[in-house]
Amino acid sequence: MKDEQLGFATRAVHAGQSADPATGAIMTPVYLTYTYVQETPGKHKGFDYARTVHPTRLALERNLASLEGGKFGLCFASGMAATSTVIETLSAGDHVVSGNDIYGGTYRVFTKVFQRLGLTFTFVNAYDLKAIEAAITPKTKLIWLETPTNPLLQIVDIKAVADLAKKRGIKVAVDNTFATPYLQRPLELGADLAVHSTTKYLGGHSDVVGGAVVTSDPALHEQLKVLQNAVGAVPGPMDCFLVLRGTKTLSLRMERHCVNARKVADHLAKHADVAKVHYPGLAGHRGHEVAKTQMRDFGGMISFELKADMDRAMKMISSTKVFSLAESLGGVESLIGHPASMTHGSIPREERLKAGLADGLIRLSVGIEDADDLIADLDRAIATSK
Repeated sequence: MKDEQLGFATRAVHAGQSADPATGAIMTPVYLTYTYVQETPGKHKGFDYARTVHPTRLALERNLASLEGGKFGLCFASGMAATSTVIETLSAGDHVVSGNDIYGGTYRVFTKVFQRLGLTFTFVNAYDLKAIEAAITPKTKLIWLETPTNPLLQIVDIKAVADLAKKRGIKVAVDNTFATPYLQRPLELGADLAVHSTTKYLGGHSDVVGGAVVTSDPALHEQLKVLQNAVGAVPGPMDCFLVLRGTKTLSLRMERHCVNARKVADHLAKHADVAKVHYPGLAGHRGHEVAKTQMRDFGGMISFELKADMDRAMKMISSTKVFSLAESLGGVESLIGHPASMTHGSIPREERLKAGLADGLIRLSVGIEDADDLIADLDRAIATSK
């Protein structure tokens, strides 16, 4: 049976993988080698040098391509390596339209690295299709999106943006890290590239750093494959093995993340000390209806603001016991963070405020613990912060 005829959970466990032909091992081996014996020069078993192609990495790349509904997957040493490789397909003078509510590391590499090399970037509210259209110039080659966005959990209509871009011959890349392919598949909505930090939900256990790009465009794949090999920001075999282990339980974990996040968001929305909750699963969220059409569920990420100053927010996030104060997201354990000083600290304050990222915003990565314990932990921390 072909992959596309199988359900998501089945593909998560099996796609790209088969029993090891040498031993019958059911788990993809961690091939700790960087070179391979050749019968004669250029004649080998499909592998010559590990930077170019590696059997453990190849299994993961095929697995992720299947999960995203794409034809080609490429894996990288980090999410930022994946992002950078997409931008490396462009040339000096090219222009990128990007959402303005994006991961701080993405903003940093766009403005501190690629802008210096001759690319230009315009940051807009990607929720507003007219703002994207107005930012497009004759030199625009790429539209970069996150949805749900980081950290305000805004929803971008992927299909609407893709339709707009295709009329102008512009490529669309979607950072799908927050949603994962279990909840959302950008390629099926018209995007050209789906990008991931596999460090997050795909790995799922806070023990590996990695990135990935999936596409169905043969020309884009070939261009990215050349860059993957030439630049060399590839993951090691153990990293690939750990992400493969993670994707096997992705559907189960995402279901629990979503259930818990809905309960936490509903509770915070009714809390007397909470001024605002950003979660697309809430009926009052302005992107709720679009999210319902392009996502299976609403994800495990929440952000909110207390009815107080930044000092109270800082005290609150330092008082939780079940939520751990830490960078990152997407692991089985719940994390709490302060975007303005942590994940988005590299974005100038005036730009953060322009995008709607308040100094006192708190971000939650809701894990798979018991939801009642998570809610009680937040309540205690909020009370302690008064």
